Amino acid sequence: MTRHFLRDDDLTAAEQREVLELALAFRKDRHLHQPFAGPRAVAVLFDKPSTRTRVSFSAGVAELGGYPLVLDSGTSQMGRGESVSDTAKVLGRQVSAIVWRTFGQERVEEMAAHAGVPVVNALTDEFHPCQILADLAAIADARGGVDALKGLTLTYVGDGANNMAHSYLLGCALAGMHVRVGAPADYMPDERIVLDAKKIAAEQGGSITVTTDHDDAVRGADIIATDTWISMGDEEESSARHGQFDQYQVNARTLELAAEGAQVLHCLPAYRGKEITAEVIDGPQSIVWLEAEYRLHAQKALLTWLVSQ
Repeated sequence: MTRHFLRDDDLTAAEQREVLELALAFRKDRHLHQPFAGPRAVAVLFDKPSTRTRVSFSAGVAELGGYPLVLDSGTSQMGRGESVSDTAKVLGRQVSAIVWRTFGQERVEEMAAHAGVPVVNALTDEFHPCQILADLAAIADARGGVDALKGLTLTYVGDGANNMAHSYLLGCALAGMHVRVGAPADYMPDERIVLDAKKIAAEQGGSITVTTDHDDAVRGADIIATDTWISMGDEEESSARHGQFDQYQVNARTLELAAEGAQVLHCLPAYRGKEITAEVIDGPQSIVWLEAEYRLHAQKALLTWLVSQ
């Protein structure tokens, strides 16, 4: 059966561990495996703007011995109304995997239903699972290995209703972590995803906490994560959001409340002085740049794992 990665819990805890271990190995040897040697093509589709996703998947596929076939919706027939299922049937006969950065989760699900090759969610409105693999790998690297993840407390503060919050809940629960989300009452995570995460956490020895209290969320946390307050498509809400999110800024006080030596994550792009201060993101407790680098290694690990199944 073809395996896909459409949301974080499409992997089991054991499978996630395999991918993370492989990501750390790829950082040590960037040409450790070349499953797309030939070269075989991987379609990398973009319906949304991108820097890190475009670069990391393009470079990653090339380093895996393949050819990254990068397509923007505006220059493909999907941009003119061709159905997802028709596109999937065509691509699946010509490429070895499909990576897609798009809007609704139903789009990657439809692609996976018809492609016949692995489909990877490179970001949807609901989930950003490749980013969480990179985040977990970066934490593991900084703390001595994948074994260090279990039992850590990761707090995400900011927009709790966005794809990053949802993926932190699922992906970090799979890793056996204690996950907290601190967000305004109007920007809470999807209750169905919270319930899924709580079930996973109970199985893996972690926990899930969702709160509106910034201080309770960050107090004693080992990892502090945040994201822009204005996600793509939410620009018209900018002024209203800033009034509600100001108290969730990651700053020096946040780190004072967190555990000693707590590390900071941000998936980027970052807006200094808004969701995070310059002294924090550019300071000694930030592993943001290691996190960004691990987009490459984690995605190479994921693709290698998927095509081996």
